[in-house]
Amino acid sequence: MSCFACLSCQSQVFFKVFSYPFILSLSSSQAPALVTSKTFSAFLLKHCPVVSETFSPTPWCWGGRLQTLVCAFIKSKPPAAYRNELIRTVDGGQISLDWVDNQASVPYPKSSTRPTVLILPGLTGNSQQSYVLHAIRQATRRGYRCVVFNNRGAAGEELLTPVTYCAANTSDLELVVQHVKGLHPHAPLLGAGVSLGGMLLLNYLGRKRTESGMVAGLTISVPWDAQKSSDSMEEPLNWLLFNSYLTRGLRRVVARHRKVLEKVVDIDYVLKARTVREFDERFTSLQFGYNSCTEYYRDASPDKKLPNTAVPILCLNAADDPFSPKYAFPVSIVQGLPNVALLLTAHGGHIAFLQGLFPRGESYMERLFGQFVQAVFEMTLNYEQYEITGNNLIATHHLKRIA
Repeated sequence: MSCFACLSCQSQVFFKVFSYPFILSLSSSQAPALVTSKTFSAFLLKHCPVVSETFSPTPWCWGGRLQTLVCAFIKSKPPAAYRNELIRTVDGGQISLDWVDNQASVPYPKSSTRPTVLILPGLTGNSQQSYVLHAIRQATRRGYRCVVFNNRGAAGEELLTPVTYCAANTSDLELVVQHVKGLHPHAPLLGAGVSLGGMLLLNYLGRKRTESGMVAGLTISVPWDAQKSSDSMEEPLNWLLFNSYLTRGLRRVVARHRKVLEKVVDIDYVLKARTVREFDERFTSLQFGYNSCTEYYRDASPDKKLPNTAVPILCLNAADDPFSPKYAFPVSIVQGLPNVALLLTAHGGHIAFLQGLFPRGESYMERLFGQFVQAVFEMTLNYEQYEITGNNLIATHHLKRIA
């Protein structure tokens, strides 16, 4: 189900201010390119004004690599009072969920109908990442409930079975959505995924189609093609700055759970991995039954899954993201879809999008998150609702006329 202020959608592409090739070559401040259908663009321009604003990166920090590095070191971490919950999986494992119930919500005092944001962190991330904490602040100040889905073994909890996680396997996410919807069946649920979390969310939405249990999705800095992302991350400077760091993080997770994981893999061999690709070859692809890392990357890439999705999805990417190269952006695929929007900035790096001279607090990424989440929930709860059928948005029932 989705909700927009119109009755039909034509499969045409809307380019905000600049054409797609132009945004990828321009080096100065400019408005992002919005690639989507006319219907979705009208909805976003009306309810998410940030999509048409000029994006001006921090003047001393506008390169993609620098944005990514600086953000990791200086971004603030707003406090969040989590309530942790461990749920069991069918294979005997456990998943750690961190809730912010927001019981003091003024706009939504009834817990049963309080809108919920499900947040999926990146590759080695968890509920303590700065981008997660900023997302929670954006959501809770608008009255919403949040729950962070920590991948198995990533949040300090014990790994009970020799199974971790990957971008292609959506079974744990499906269990989490069922659990959240079981607790709050009348509360609308929106999924927000960052980097690998965005890949996982899109793969889930593509598989579940109209049965996802979500009203919309939001992704930030998604690597659209895992193979091309891996190639980019293995460029010498990217390997030095990012790939080696991520690989060390993955090795630490494996080493921490060595006792249970050594039953299924050669731990010593895994711990010698020098790149994320080597780690995936020696560990991830084997864990999830792939014949090769190439096969796993093909299955994990969300770009070809977009036509199967059935809820509104907004995807933010930067053309200078070292993790997600611009030539992998699925522009041609999105052109034929009524429910997906690509918002492309010339700068912003990976999960950064820093603005201002001292970019420690709220920036472009956070404002976009807050505006989109609010727009979706307000449309869902107060206005006309529409069902995406083929290339059209068909009205299913009318709750209140849009002003």
